[in-house]
Amino acid sequence: MIRHTIMWKFAEEYGGMNKEQIMDSVISRLTALEGIISQIKAMRLEKDILHSERSYDLIYISEFDSLEALEAYRVHPEHVKVAEFIKNVRIAQAVTDTEI
Repeated sequence: MIRHTIMWKFAEEYGGMNKEQIMDSVISRLTALEGIISQIKAMRLEKDILHSERSYDLIYISEFDSLEALEAYRVHPEHVKVAEFIKNVRIAQAVTDTEI
């Protein structure tokens, strides 16, 4: 099993949305993938509550049966659309992929 974890810091505003609205949009777009991409076995998104200078704004944790399943998710056209949106609204990102 593979755990795919991403943390993001987001812009204060983008396209008329404030940071909170940006995060809500990212959460909505990612959770919609759960019903579309069968390789996703589990997904969790959590917002930071401390808002310190070291904090990231949102963490995304998803699980896949294998590296091949993670790769199928990564290149899925619907995921690519979400990833493109996130590229536009994030200012920092950290990623880990671990075996569990």
